[in-house]
Amino acid sequence: MKIAVLGAGRMGTWFIRKLSAGNELFVYEPKTEALKNLPKETLILNGMAELELVNPELLLNCCPLGMTIAVFKEAMPYLQPSCILSDIASVKTGLQDFYNSSGLAFISTHPMFGPSYCDEANLKEQNAIIISESLPDAKMFWRSFYEGYGIKVSEEDFEAHDQTMAYSLATPFASTMVFAACMKRIDAPGTNFKKHLAIAHGLLAEDDTLISEVMFNPHTIRRLELINSQLAYLKHIINDRDHEEMAKYLARLRVKLDGEDPQYL
Repeated sequence: MKIAVLGAGRMGTWFIRKLSAGNELFVYEPKTEALKNLPKETLILNGMAELELVNPELLLNCCPLGMTIAVFKEAMPYLQPSCILSDIASVKTGLQDFYNSSGLAFISTHPMFGPSYCDEANLKEQNAIIISESLPDAKMFWRSFYEGYGIKVSEEDFEAHDQTMAYSLATPFASTMVFAACMKRIDAPGTNFKKHLAIAHGLLAEDDTLISEVMFNPHTIRRLELINSQLAYLKHIINDRDHEEMAKYLARLRVKLDGEDPQYL
């Protein structure tokens, strides 16, 4: 397949490397420094206009979150009606409306992992989501691609995906940022402290735009409200030194961690 990739950041580079086997890859990345780590067979585009000459079958948008739609719009004048649009955005807000107005077929996926956090040589513990409204044939292509690396694939619609992201990304992001805001360096950190500290360093090593867009997910506010309500309840238990209520609270948390209590999800 003839594939054009827009963006050669960490995730874009990962896709370029994996897709280069068996496909003809073209890459547009304005930051020339990012092109040094690409496979030698990758063909570099000097501008969006060259997409018209390439005539890709699939256009994969790996640009930073928050720029996805703007970059698609920049590329649109140079694409043929047969080209399939594809994105890997962590938050899909606005994409459904864009795709519906574009007149082109699309395939939207979200790899639930990144080079900063996972062992690229062993992805069997990782997950990916395919948006159910996508082109059926393109869904088969991406499902085969992900599953070829042992990645578990599930399908969700646009709305359900962003709700899931508010739960699985924005919630731990918020908790980690609060931890980082309240912490101070100590000489003899415990195991749990060190684990949380490592997570905080990993999160804050990510691009500011990525973190911001994940937190700006319209469903994030509801998650923050739930966090605040739980903190208020925990504060009440602690103020009263209520051992019985604390025991009940911890028991409920253990049940939730076992996946047996759907409340607050």
